[in-house]
Amino acid sequence: MILAIDIGGTKTLIALFSKRGRILRRRKFKTAQGSKTFIHELTNNLSDFTHRKITGVVVAIPGVVQKNYSVSFGNRKWDNIDLITPLKELFDCPIWFENDANLAVLYEGFRLPGRTVFLTFSTGIGGGISDRNRIAPESDRFEPGHKKYWYDGRIREWEDIAAASAIENYYHVDWATDLRKKDAMEDVAKRIALGLPDIVKQYKPDSIVLGGPMGKIFKLYVDYLPDLGVKYRRPKRPNESVVYGCYLYARQKEQE
Repeated sequence: MILAIDIGGTKTLIALFSKRGRILRRRKFKTAQGSKTFIHELTNNLSDFTHRKITGVVVAIPGVVQKNYSVSFGNRKWDNIDLITPLKELFDCPIWFENDANLAVLYEGFRLPGRTVFLTFSTGIGGGISDRNRIAPESDRFEPGHKKYWYDGRIREWEDIAAASAIENYYHVDWATDLRKKDAMEDVAKRIALGLPDIVKQYKPDSIVLGGPMGKIFKLYVDYLPDLGVKYRRPKRPNESVVYGCYLYARQKEQE
């Protein structure tokens, strides 16, 4: 069995997978603000899985991963905290760390033709790139949300224009997924479309998957997006792309 751990900014999801990729058990808990508290709560939640025959553990990190350990947790100031030691004390098997967006695109792009770009529109805009069922080397340097565009009379970062949080602030709604009117959907498509031509030109994807909250209302605005010669897709599992990517990643590592 394979254990997937998706460390998110607000919630952490643990999923136990069978050898054939079926989730046998899920556990979710709030991600603590402090790293010491988080590690304590993580190990407590993982202790219930130690009696299982785990063949691999994959940890999804919302930041930069180098040499199979986390060096940056995105918005959390947890640089260089030791996660590998407590995990090794619990599980006698290979343990891998990978960026969460890379794992999401690994799953969302799996068995799609050619190259896939996964974009997640939430607090910011992140994403990953896969190529023929593997994480593409350039995916680690992919930071689409920080590209700058002229919009509404000034130059701004794409995520300040098209992230779900930016759209919520503009329309004064709690959730971007509550928007339904045609004029709002046309505006959403216009905001999202700003960054797409550069992505297509630089990375030449066959598919672009639009995830995060904006993936949940994908059908309402997709017809207003520009024809760039790519296939726009909704995520297969909007809330669990990362943990399913963890499973695929472990299987690929086991076969290397």
